[in-house]
Amino acid sequence: MASSAEAPEPWYLALLGFAEHFRTSSPPRVRLCVHCLQAVFQFEPPQRVEARTHLQLGSVLYHHTTNTELAKGHLEKAWFIAQQVPQFEDVKFEAASILSEIFCQQTLVDSAKPLLRKAIQISQQTPYWHCRLLFQLAQLHTLEKDLVSACDLLGVGAEYARVVGSEYTRALFTLSKGMLMLMERKLSEVHPLLTLCGTIVENWQGNPIQKESLRVFFLILQVTHYLDAGQVKSVKPCLKQLQQCIQTISTLHDDEILPNNPADLFHWLPKEHMCVLVYLVTVMHSMQAGYLEKAQKYTDKALMQLEKLKTSQRFTLLMSFTSCVHVIPVLDSSPILSTFQVILLEHIIMCRLVTGHKATALQEISQVCQLCQQSPRLFTNHAAQLHTLLGLYCISVNCMDNAEAQFTTALQLTTHQELWTFIVTNLASVYIREGNRHQELYSLLERINPDHNFPVSSHCLRAAAFYIRGLLSFFQGRYNEAKRFLRETLKMSNAEDLNRLTACSLVLLGHIFYVLQNHRESNNMVVPAMQLASKIPDMSVQLWSSALLKDLNKALGNSMDAHEAAQMHQTFSQQLLQDHIAACSLPEHNLIGVLSLYSFAT
Repeated sequence: MASSAEAPEPWYLALLGFAEHFRTSSPPRVRLCVHCLQAVFQFEPPQRVEARTHLQLGSVLYHHTTNTELAKGHLEKAWFIAQQVPQFEDVKFEAASILSEIFCQQTLVDSAKPLLRKAIQISQQTPYWHCRLLFQLAQLHTLEKDLVSACDLLGVGAEYARVVGSEYTRALFTLSKGMLMLMERKLSEVHPLLTLCGTIVENWQGNPIQKESLRVFFLILQVTHYLDAGQVKSVKPCLKQLQQCIQTISTLHDDEILPNNPADLFHWLPKEHMCVLVYLVTVMHSMQAGYLEKAQKYTDKALMQLEKLKTSQRFTLLMSFTSCVHVIPVLDSSPILSTFQVILLEHIIMCRLVTGHKATALQEISQVCQLCQQSPRLFTNHAAQLHTLLGLYCISVNCMDNAEAQFTTALQLTTHQELWTFIVTNLASVYIREGNRHQELYSLLERINPDHNFPVSSHCLRAAAFYIRGLLSFFQGRYNEAKRFLRETLKMSNAEDLNRLTACSLVLLGHIFYVLQNHRESNNMVVPAMQLASKIPDMSVQLWSSALLKDLNKALGNSMDAHEAAQMHQTFSQQLLQDHIAACSLPEHNLIGVLSLYSFAT
């Protein structure tokens, strides 16, 4: 047997060649690949070969089979042996990295953490692996919702990257930290951090795709920050930059030239994933702004791209001897695609409920349930949103008791302040419609008082809270008070182009003026409400507006306009009725009574 300093023995190269041939066959012939690698041990190889073979076996078994315990055994041996071999970092740290993934998969987080900490401690002279392991441990803390520890690790990584001269990876660490701080709502700390990120990104000169991917990451944070704050108009310049940036990336060719600094051997996301992410935030913006046809268009594009990505996934990189480029995802590649898909569906479901396509929305809610069934973590992260969507569907089919039950369940499942406020606002609308839940209603309204200590900084949600107050005052016959609240909603929604809130406020104001016999002023409100509702399109506001226009034109003596409005009202009524019957006839309609969706899904 040759020493480790000499060239590999022919038998070793032959077995390795056969293993690689079987691995890359279509389909992969995993059993034969494993047999070839196991045969290496029959020759009593030196430690370097033994450790590397254990790593290769562990990797193949982990990625290609369900025999996780056997994979774990090989990786533990690789980690143990490699620590005794000098200058054997790739095998040592890759074994630790994959082994910690298995521990996490088996919910043995307390085993993964010390393993990663030790690997981080002994990898400080190996920049690539030190950074990669820091990212991995930060990701583990993030999945556990320990964002403080994750932010601390990312801060350590940013400083380490600066010391080793990698401004690119420093930017990745800093942007990742900014993302987590946005999740924690530490807005006062996020602003200076994002300013620093912007400076680092603009000053860094390197691979064009890497530079543009940093800009996409930076702009994604800015856009989502604006959207979380409900600032639909203010976000437009950033969103436009982001869309231009992703177009630039799509024209660039992937260069295989590796950076000189090993700490630069990272990508944030593949550009195909970035493209889906840009579609996603565009959908979010279009939905908030009330451009629902645009939201539908970009949802279709994003879902088509997602389907291509899922179809094209193959067995890759599973037995590589060195890992040069590492993707830094919030979750691993496949789960993050599922997350994108769920968020896209959540938004398009809300759009369909507005545009009068309840049956389709209900089927898509069921589809989201099925997607979440595939991943307990995905279900945990989206259970509150699912119950919220069911609550909105229940409102649309006038099942108010079920809506209340779904919203109440959703409130119990979320700790997210913006979602909590959204749910409470919709639950308040249910109580207003029921008309006999005064104590519960006033308790809710006190918690979302837009004039005093509003729970979130969202411009959109605060405007919606004013609308809810106006709606309540209208039902109580306090018209002057209602007008004050609704004018406040109009002022806020006009400032940020919140078209749907504008349409709802205009038609309600028009209704108030009609009740007060001020027909001219009512007409001045209802006509633009109808125009805006048609542009969105919002079926319920169109129905409401057409009914008012019919009565208004009768009162004003405009018989032809009254007849036209009556015909429109009849058309909208028929469309909504047909959709209502279709939705309630679906077997998925039974979901409205299900308060434990996970047990239903499984």
